[in-house]
Amino acid sequence: MTPVPVEEITRRRAEILAAIGQAARRRGRDPGAVALMAVTKTQPAETVANAARAGIVLFGENRVQEAAAKIDAVKDAFPRLEWRLIGPLQTNKAKTALQYFQAVESVDRERLAVRLEALLAGESRVLPVLLEINLGAEESKSGASPAEAEGLAHAVLACPHLLLSGLMAVPPFHTDPQKARPHFAALRELRDRLAERLSRPLPELSMGMSHDFSVAVEEGATEVRIGTALFGARETV
Repeated sequence: MTPVPVEEITRRRAEILAAIGQAARRRGRDPGAVALMAVTKTQPAETVANAARAGIVLFGENRVQEAAAKIDAVKDAFPRLEWRLIGPLQTNKAKTALQYFQAVESVDRERLAVRLEALLAGESRVLPVLLEINLGAEESKSGASPAEAEGLAHAVLACPHLLLSGLMAVPPFHTDPQKARPHFAALRELRDRLAERLSRPLPELSMGMSHDFSVAVEEGATEVRIGTALFGARETV
């Protein structure tokens, strides 16, 4: 895949940050409270490097092995980048994931939490995690159901080396971003209920992508995951 030039990423980043700012201010929110994550799935390492040169520090990847190659390629030149896993994690790849990611946003079952805890205990390390919620009960997507969220949260809280920070979701896709609004609102409301029942803050809401991030910000997103709007449509072979 052809690398995306740094100038193009810089321009698009500025446009996205402006849109985030407008959406946040419409709801009386601080634009600085919304993080921009660059999703680099299928992008080459040189595009990651150009994104870092454009001022991006937070990156998300869907697959452990693909991410590992890119992170290894850029880590010496850009050692301060933060990498988060946003795709499904198989338990047999958990050890490798911990070598490369500073947070996992896709904890969707107790077995995965237990596996991460066992690995982290040997390192005396605490890993921030988000619970992934399948808002639309879509069989093609991973994630716990909203009804399972509280039980999963308790399982994570029982793991002293996991830091439960909030929720993540990918709502059912609609070309009209307004149709995602009820799902974003539902995730925020679920987060608020969990925080109250658990008597602890859950500050992070990772929701919103290239086509609907403004709506997600209006509904309380603290992190938006952007790929296409930053790097253009993925090339097809």
